[in-house]
Parts: sequence; C-alpha cells; structure tokens
Amino acid sequence: MQADIATVYRDESARVLATLIRLLGDFDAAEEAMQEAFAVAVVQWARDGMPTNPRAWLISTGRNRAIERMRRETRFAAQADAVAVESSAAAQPDIAVDETEVEDDRLRLIFTCCHPALARDAQVALTLRTICGLRTEEIARAFLVPAPTMAQRLVRATGKIRDARIPYRIPPANELAQRLDAVLTVIYLVFTEGYAATKGDALVRRELCGEAIRLARLLADLIPWANEVDGLLGLMLLHDARRDTRTDASGSLVLLENQQRERWDRAQIAEGLGRVDAALQRGPAGPYAIQAAIAALHARAAAPADTDWRQIAALYLLLLQFTPSAVIELNHAVAVAMVDGPTAALLLVDAITARGELRGYHLLHATRADLLRRLDRPSDAITEYEAALELTELEPERRFLRQRISELQSHGYASSPARS
Repeated sequence: MQADIATVYRDESARVLATLIRLLGDFDAAEEAMQEAFAVAVVQWARDGMPTNPRAWLISTGRNRAIERMRRETRFAAQADAVAVESSAAAQPDIAVDETEVEDDRLRLIFTCCHPALARDAQVALTLRTICGLRTEEIARAFLVPAPTMAQRLVRATGKIRDARIPYRIPPANELAQRLDAVLTVIYLVFTEGYAATKGDALVRRELCGEAIRLARLLADLIPWANEVDGLLGLMLLHDARRDTRTDASGSLVLLENQQRERWDRAQIAEGLGRVDAALQRGPAGPYAIQAAIAALHARAAAPADTDWRQIAALYLLLLQFTPSAVIELNHAVAVAMVDGPTAALLLVDAITARGELRGYHLLHATRADLLRRLDRPSDAITEYEAALELTELEPERRFLRQRISELQSHGYASSPARS
C-alpha cells in the first residue's frame, strides 16, 4: 500500500493541490490540506483499501480538514462556512461551466502564478513548485541559482498572491497576450526538467513531459491564434518523440548521432511537424517556433549525415536575436563544429568561457571536452570531462562522462597538469 500511495502522490498531488487552491483560496492552506489528506490516506487506505477515485477522495478529505481547522479558529468561522458552501457546489458534476474558460484547475493555477504582479522568476518558480511538485532544489538548478535563494522567491511569491488577493482564474481575452509569455516559459521549463532531469537515476521523467505537453494542448485550445503556442507544442512533441532512444538498456546516455531513428515515435513527429509548419506559415516566427524549426531539421533527417547543420547554425543565430543567451551561443557553437569543424567552434566556446556566464554549467565543460577530443588533445579533454562530472548529479550523464574519461585513459592519457 505504501508503494501505491507513493504512486498516487507522484501522479495526482499536483492536480489535488491545484483544485484545493481553487477551493480554499490560499496556497499555504491548500498545501497543508493536501499533506494532511495524504497522511490520513496512509492510515485509512491501509485499513479500508484504496478508494475508487483517489484524487476525489484526497480533494474531499483535504478540503474538509481545512474547513475543520478554520472553524477551530473563531475569527475564521465565517470564511470556513463560505469555503464549505463554495467547495460543496464546486464538487457537483452538473454545475454550469463557462465555455470561454478551460476546465482545468492547473491551467487556472498557471495563470494565477503568472500574474503580472509577480516577478518573472517568481512566476515560473512558483508554477513549477505548485503545478508539477518540483522540489526547491530542482527549480534552483533549472535557474542556476542557490536553493536558499529560490526558497525565498517562493515564499515571497505565495505571500504576494495572498496579500494582493490575486484571483484564481484564466484572464479575459484582453489580458491573455501579456500573460502568455510567462505561461509558455513555465510549460517549457516543466518539459525541460522532464526531458533532461537535473538529478537522479533517470534521464527522462516522463510524467513531467506528458504534463507539459498536455498543458500546451489546453493552451492551444484556449488561444488558437497564438503562433508561439503551436511552436512550443511542436517543439516538445518533436523532442519527446525521441525519448525512448536517449538511453540504452542500462540507462546510459545515447547521443543524438547514435540513436536508433527507426524507434522514434513517427506519429508524434508528424503531429509536431504539423504544429511547426502551422506556426511558421502564420508567422512571424518567435523563439519557440525557431527552436521547433531546429528540432524539425533533426526529425526530418533520415540519418545523422543528412542533418542540415548549416541551416541549424543559421537558426541559432536568428534565435539569439530574440533571446540573447550564453546557452544558445553554446548550442550555436555545436552546430558550427558540424559545419566548419571543431577549431572554429572551440574559439566560440572559449569566448563564452572567458565571460564566465556559464560558470558551473556542466554542459559547457562537456562541449569543450568533446571539441578537444576531436582535436586530438586528449589530456585537455579529460580535464574538461572531469570538470563536467563534478558539476552534474544526473546518473546517466555521469556514466557517459566516466565512459569518455575511461576511453581516453585506456590509451594512456591523463588529465592536464593544470587540473591534476
């Protein structure tokens, strides 16, 4: 039963929390209510068995516990009675629904978290915490900031929502555009954490990938005119189509050039390409549509040698005009290596390194290591692989890096004196 409850927590906690936030109107109260509901479940389900609808049971139990708690505090008695009436009505299956709104509490919650009263980093971080249940440490790693800094942002964000009485709703049409960019950022970061987890034993956390794609579909239904929604959805579909080939049977990382392309999900690729084409044809292309166009070039290549790297390099330069970023510069350098060779790419990577913007980013060292390996500088390559190894906590990546180091050391090479 403990394993079953753990599974329910992983699969349903984000949905339960989102609905409790709507019913209770308070982030902290909803999170406490959800934790209480799961604590009751540990005891009651072990005795009586799991209910037919665990999510509904948890929502009902959490709501009731919250109401009981508020009623014990005299000054909140009126609020508790109001919550009881509202949540009871909301539980009715035949309640009328405004067709202009999406029937999904998590989408409502995303727009609440992305209210313009909140700073952008707080918007994204709070949604990752509440919608997808990411730990503070995981969110901090995604933002390349210390965990205590991220914890402070989350506390300030929930306090701001409470004190400013930010409404829990999808905004009206005239406010959607200004809120959309933050929502897309949130969804993409959720997908990124699922597609390339920051730590643990698994490279891919499929539930997060599926959640991000599902939320993007809801958003596409809500705002069908937004090119960037189609661009983001196409981008995620194309990446996710390759997920089963990104690791081997032992869980080790498999590079794109070595993946079994016949195992890519062709139906998902077809849908992704359709979304990308639609976004590009409507135009103008935004950053997500451009990234999707890059993914489409990989998806359309029948073999690694067929990849149009020159076009990919050009698209990365275009992307840099929209979103100047050292990470995008690093990706551009990888494409340049495939077009003009590792020497040209190493100059670009060294320039990024000199600026110090990606200090602590393991992929900077891993990329530099690969270029040095291709330039027949094995000792320097080992040094960079070792630096990357120290900076990543994801076990598939660690195995891959150790394998690269071992391959070079088997030929009698050691790390450069500067590091040893």
